[in-house]
Amino acid sequence: MSELLIRPVTAAIAPPLPSRRLDNALVWLMSLTCGLVVANIYYNQPLLAAIGRTFHLRDSSASLLATATQVGYTLGILCVVPLGDMLERKRLILLMLLGAAACLGLAAWAPTFGMLAGASVLLGICSAVPQLLLPMAAHLAPEADRGRIVGRVMSGLLIGILASRTLSGYVGAHLGWRAMFEIAAGLMLALLGLLAWRLPQDRPNFAGSYGSLLKSLLTLTRTLPDLRRAALVGGLLFAAFSAFWTTLTFFLESPAYRYGSDVAGFFGLIGAVGALAAPLAGKASDARGPDYALGLSILLALAAYGVLGLGGTHLLGLVLGVIVLDVGVQAAHISNQTKVFSLVPEARSRLNTVYMTGYFTGGSLGSVAGGLAWTHGGWPGVCLLGAAFTGAAYLASRFYGRD
Repeated sequence: MSELLIRPVTAAIAPPLPSRRLDNALVWLMSLTCGLVVANIYYNQPLLAAIGRTFHLRDSSASLLATATQVGYTLGILCVVPLGDMLERKRLILLMLLGAAACLGLAAWAPTFGMLAGASVLLGICSAVPQLLLPMAAHLAPEADRGRIVGRVMSGLLIGILASRTLSGYVGAHLGWRAMFEIAAGLMLALLGLLAWRLPQDRPNFAGSYGSLLKSLLTLTRTLPDLRRAALVGGLLFAAFSAFWTTLTFFLESPAYRYGSDVAGFFGLIGAVGALAAPLAGKASDARGPDYALGLSILLALAAYGVLGLGGTHLLGLVLGVIVLDVGVQAAHISNQTKVFSLVPEARSRLNTVYMTGYFTGGSLGSVAGGLAWTHGGWPGVCLLGAAFTGAAYLASRFYGRD
């Protein structure tokens, strides 16, 4: 990248710190943290039907709770994560964990759906911790191993996304949905103590104001077509992913299966197989470049919606579709992030902010659209919607922003 391109982005940036070597224990701690914190956003998905019954809501209205946490997460990424280039990251992470614990406690005791939705938005904001840890891992990792290490840390996040549904589905079926939020609050407090002891301090290298920090997001977006493309592709894929997972619990409780929330949650464990693709995608990106891994991953996700649409009413087809969908979406995400983190090393938190804002904006759109597709088109409508989002992602990856 030319000096002319970098100058407006890094004008207020102090000289970068020397890289420190990541040991395996620290990488696994970051991975565990990502998984436990991001799970906060997804605990509600297998519980939506039960929450809807508590507050006497239709399925489409209850599904808005999934949107509320994703909107909050997007706000956290946009407004808080850039501070990782400006404030000491460890202190910021600990404050966010404390806030997440408080929001989970509020959600557990919420007397109305409106209060629960408000707590969910705030919980999403406080749960943006993984998007601070991932740039930290990329900063500390040797360049030759960056894709592999980011993939390993990301694997914890992906397992958290999917295994959270298994845990919440089981807890919801046996202890009630409120108990899940109480347990999650306790996990956040335990994690707070662990990170206060072990997570290293990471002094920032941005020397400007918060206003100039946010303004630089626009500069990065305007001057880096690869960043814009990654954000668009990631958002479309996560829309397809969210449309499926938001409506799965309704499909499994429908006459097609008549399963409860515990079985809906178990599908999260099946989908966690997709997390195994994260380190492999990172290695493929290191070896053959992220664009190669990205194209292959999107085609896998598109094939998954073919399986889900044609065979989703049969348990074997549904299980196979879940696995292939998660492998494709998660591998594409790793490929995108590996590319993004290589663009301007001094601004990785802000690069991640732009990318993940697009990513979770797509996820929020997918949750809303998935609820509407389920209400008006049933399972075929959800599958057509997911395939449309995935197909658009493939076209964007091939043609958007390329000369």
